Amino acid sequence: MKNIVILISGRGSNMEAIVRACAAEQWPARIAAVISNRADAPGLAFAQAHGIATAVVESRGFGEREHFDAALAAAIDGFTPDLVVLAGFMRILTPGFVARYAGRLLNIHPSLLPSFPGLHTHERALEAGIKVHGASVHFVTAELDHGPIVIQAAVPVKPGDTADDLAARILRCEHVIYPRAVRWFVEGRLRVAQGRVDLAPRQGDVETQCLMGGDA
Repeated sequence: MKNIVILISGRGSNMEAIVRACAAEQWPARIAAVISNRADAPGLAFAQAHGIATAVVESRGFGEREHFDAALAAAIDGFTPDLVVLAGFMRILTPGFVARYAGRLLNIHPSLLPSFPGLHTHERALEAGIKVHGASVHFVTAELDHGPIVIQAAVPVKPGDTADDLAARILRCEHVIYPRAVRWFVEGRLRVAQGRVDLAPRQGDVETQCLMGGDA
């Protein structure tokens, strides 16, 4: 049984999707804690209502990023995590923090990486005139939004789309692919080698066969 710690800064809709999927699909894991850098994050109430431990490490109280990351790591380690999941956690983490959880730190980013790392992805996608946009789940590395990609989902960019339209369409995809990626991790099916993530198939797993081009 693996312990998952989820970090949020706000509503935590991806956190909610992961919590619900973990329970519904009976993963070999439990959500050990939800931690926020903001005491007013609405997602904390959802976690508490589902019997999940919560903690707050206020980022505003630290002058140096390294000091905040050290306090955050201490809170996380209190729950002996096998996996740390960033779900709308609005902090850029220091290289030392990332190294501490190397290979067990996941993030979701609202673009088809490596395109549009950083902020304002939907506005930038519309300005670039692309026809397909999406979301990516990836392992976190010291380089922002450049870690090995676990899974992506794509949506069409429609005529007349606004950034809000794209955000809403992509968020629905995020709620599908993020729980899927976390489940693969806790099942021990992800392997990272030379910057690439490979998914170990399960016998008779149609989902995996389709994702791997029918070669599973």
